[in-house]
Amino acid sequence: MNRLIPPRVVFIALGALFSSFHVVLAIYWLSFGYAVSAVPVIIAIVIYSLATLLALAPSGGQRMPTWIAVFALAASVSLPLLVTSVLDPGRENGYGTWYVAAVGSLLTICAARWRPGFGWAGIAFLCAQSVIWAGPMALVALGVFGSAVWVGVAHIITYTLTKAERDSQRFALAEREAAEWQAAQEAHLSERQYRLGQTGIMALPMLRRIRAAGGELSDAERQECLYLEGAIRDEIRGRRLLDDDVREQVMLARRRGTAVTLLDEGGIDELEPPALLRVLGTIADALRTSRSDRMIVRTVPEGSEVAVTVVGLRSPDAAAAALGPDGGDEEVDLWLEIPRIADEPAPVSARPGPPV
Repeated sequence: MNRLIPPRVVFIALGALFSSFHVVLAIYWLSFGYAVSAVPVIIAIVIYSLATLLALAPSGGQRMPTWIAVFALAASVSLPLLVTSVLDPGRENGYGTWYVAAVGSLLTICAARWRPGFGWAGIAFLCAQSVIWAGPMALVALGVFGSAVWVGVAHIITYTLTKAERDSQRFALAEREAAEWQAAQEAHLSERQYRLGQTGIMALPMLRRIRAAGGELSDAERQECLYLEGAIRDEIRGRRLLDDDVREQVMLARRRGTAVTLLDEGGIDELEPPALLRVLGTIADALRTSRSDRMIVRTVPEGSEVAVTVVGLRSPDAAAAALGPDGGDEEVDLWLEIPRIADEPAPVSARPGPPV
């Protein structure tokens, strides 16, 4: 099966091929014996080759390690000093100025690997050294401007690609947040439609009875309207605390005179269906057996081992109970903590009142 060569390998190969061209030019120039001494040039070739190999090596990810960048800058400084020590600035040196393009290539690699500061520092030294060695016109004659242009192009491309990657990540994050927001809105809309449908199903028979009676209801029918109001409130505030069995036991408890409050604050949204059925079954059993005057069923925030707490309160005497929930001090008649995991021992302290 044919496999495509990774782009990074292609770029490294092209960089190595282009950089080796300067070494070939240096060796070719040395073969004519134009240099006063070949030793500085050979040293420069070795330093340049080593710096190029390190700069092209895929180490440290895309960003060049600092120590390699420092070595590349040091090589860019040493090459002009070594080679120009055997050149005559007053005559045409031909390929003897190969170091200018070599330094430009090495610094371009530094800029392409997210080290533009080192690249511009090397170009600054090359410009200063060329002006001191051969005068201002050497910047054009030796091709120093061309090396600076290559470093500038590499810097611009690297900056553009970095900005494009950063913008792409930001747009991806914004898209994900927008998708999550849309999903939440659709969930809220679906939840509202479901709750409205449930409310319509529950309230429609009573509304028809009120219309048929012209608004004249008996005491029993008015009490039934209060029960219906409580059931509708449960659908809004109880949410996942409700199933058919819990609804039935809540209504029976209210008919016995117990004030029932269901509060789902999102603590059981992440429960799996089997665990949720177990929790709801425990709630229904507690409502069925308790004879408290007031019961509060409430979810516990996520992170706790307890999923739901069921509290039953009883007034100390019948006269205080007749005054309502604020008619006097209440004592805890039932305390039940329903765990999230069935295997956990349920921390339960229940004391049901006597049957009525």
